[in-house]
Amino acid sequence: MERKVVVVDASVVVKWFVEEEFSEEARMLRDAYVDRIIDLAAPSLLPYEVLNALKYSGAFGEEELIEISNTLRDFQITLYELLGKVAEEAVRIAMRKGVTIYDASYVSLARHLNTVLYTADNKLVRKIDDKERVKHIMEFEL
Repeated sequence: MERKVVVVDASVVVKWFVEEEFSEEARMLRDAYVDRIIDLAAPSLLPYEVLNALKYSGAFGEEELIEISNTLRDFQITLYELLGKVAEEAVRIAMRKGVTIYDASYVSLARHLNTVLYTADNKLVRKIDDKERVKHIMEFEL
């Protein structure tokens, strides 16, 4: 049986490494991936965003960030380049919904893969207003 693919954004993946609101839900999603219940996908910018957020959190030193970088690689999340129709849709979403190209790329990828994007970004959920495609991580369930 083919596993369901879901798109995950940096706001969720950061919570795998730091204790914040909704970290428990984010780790449930991670564990479902590790247990091979679901597959994860993201735009190729995911590692950049995660490492940048963790750097500026002040919670990690240089060696720890290098280790996290390796951990992210080891997760083998399927990463997609922002090209073609996914890029075109990301630009449309960003312009029409008033979000960043970064955020719009996650939404566009979820649409392209016909799946759900899980995010911890309340503002993004509100601005996109697509309850079937963009869900807050607190809604994650198996």
